[in-house]
This record gives sequence, C-alpha cells and structure tokens, in this order.
Amino acid sequence: MKTWLFLAVAIVSEVIATSSLKASDGFTRLGPSLLTGAGYVLAFYMLSLTLRQIPVGVAYALWSGVGIVLVSIVGWVLYGQKLDAPAMIGMGLIIVGVLVMNLMSKSVAH
Repeated sequence: MKTWLFLAVAIVSEVIATSSLKASDGFTRLGPSLLTGAGYVLAFYMLSLTLRQIPVGVAYALWSGVGIVLVSIVGWVLYGQKLDAPAMIGMGLIIVGVLVMNLMSKSVAH
C-alpha cells in the first residue's frame, strides 16, 4: 500500500510542477519557478521509491498516463485551455489503459 502512496505523491508532485512550469513564464517568475523545481525533485524521488516494488514500465505508464489527464484538467481549469473531442477520447483511452493495467495485469504489484 505504501508503494501506491509513493506513486500518488509522485503523480501529484509532477502535476503541480508542470502546472507551475506554465506559470513560471519561462522561469521569469520566482515563486512558480521554485515550485516547479521542488515539485520535480519530489516527483522523481517518490517515483524512485515506487520502482522498488513496481516494474519501471508499469510505474512510468501509470505515472505519465494519470499525469497527462490531470495536467490537462489543470490546464483547462486554471489556464482556460480547451479540450476538443479527440483529446477527451484520447484521455479516456489513457484512463481505460490505467484501469486495465491495475485490475488485470500480473505485472502490477497488488
């Protein structure tokens, strides 16, 4: 269970860092720039702890897939970035892929 907490923290940290990267305006704004750096450091550290139990391909697929969906939602909510139908369908497929990996794969640590 601790491994999944590490992965969740890694994902949330990466989403915060990526969202802050947009807000940093090319690293010209100090606060968002610092949050970007700290978020990525924490994200990669927590991902490294995750890799003790979950195979790297599976962990990275989950981390990046869930991250893509969450960053897209943050971009829509905070930055008014529109999501068209193909983007929504693609994110739906990512979510389905994450569910299939978690519920059916023997590669995922349960």
